[in-house]
Amino acid sequence: MTTGLVFGKFLPVHKGHLALIDFAQKQCDHLIVSMTVTPDDVISPDLRLRWLVELLSPFPNIEVVAEPDDFHDPSLPLWEATKLWANFIKRRFPTVSVFFSSESYATPLAYHSGLRHVPFDPDRQIIPVSATLIRQKPFRYWAYIPDVVKPYFVKKICLYGPESVGKTTLSQQLAEEFQTNFVPEMARSLIHSNHFVVDDFIRIGKAQTEAVLTAERMANRVLFCDTDVITTQIYSNLYVQTVPPELYELEQQIQYDTYILLDIDIPWIADEIRDQGDRRAEMLSLFRHELDKRRLPYTLVGGIYDDRLTSIRNITQQAFDKYN
Repeated sequence: MTTGLVFGKFLPVHKGHLALIDFAQKQCDHLIVSMTVTPDDVISPDLRLRWLVELLSPFPNIEVVAEPDDFHDPSLPLWEATKLWANFIKRRFPTVSVFFSSESYATPLAYHSGLRHVPFDPDRQIIPVSATLIRQKPFRYWAYIPDVVKPYFVKKICLYGPESVGKTTLSQQLAEEFQTNFVPEMARSLIHSNHFVVDDFIRIGKAQTEAVLTAERMANRVLFCDTDVITTQIYSNLYVQTVPPELYELEQQIQYDTYILLDIDIPWIADEIRDQGDRRAEMLSLFRHELDKRRLPYTLVGGIYDDRLTSIRNITQQAFDKYN
């Protein structure tokens, strides 16, 4: 029985890793995929492990493990460092007889460990990408990111502000222009009058959070969100004079990359739910205050509809330029 080993930080796991693992598992009865964990990892170990387990679950001969890198010393030259690494592998994985990699350290590691090394695409010709490149320019290397990993790199833009400032229409149009999807304001599909109880706002907050988590799994690089759970808190306090703790908990589940605070310098348009037309300046101040007290950066965008669209389009394009 042949037991093989693939190891790495998987920061994040990408299609190059998956090609290596597939190459390895076809040559082994049992393959161990070991994810190295250090205190300085820029992506949560729990999240990376969850990605690996989900991606590799169809392969019954693959075992996924996470191992702390207690032996790593960046000050050591490669020859000495691979000695320590080889000793760790022999202690931790005594049944392994072969390891697979695309890295230059494989040669000294094979020498010190006595294990057979099988290289895979060391020149990155089959899958021309690395985890570092993906972290630096995720939009450029989007095609090499597995679907389960993509939500981590989706940039969420929240269109935020009081009633009748264009959030819904802008979200829809921007999503179309950037060939992605958007998250509507869920309250509009759940509430049909302004007679509220506390549970209504909990229901809205849960629906809004779930809608974002669902939409980011299908988003193409960027996701436009019409409102957020802070907004739900504001209206909960306004209508029922309290904010249930559940809304603060829900707020922590999603972090937006960009907040766009939309100004009130366009006409207010009434509908069956809007009822704050006589308090627009007060409401705008309240929305701004909630961002300020959380120290969340934002951009105030005003003007006629076309001006708003142009401003947010430019802000979004700046994000594309940064990550592409």
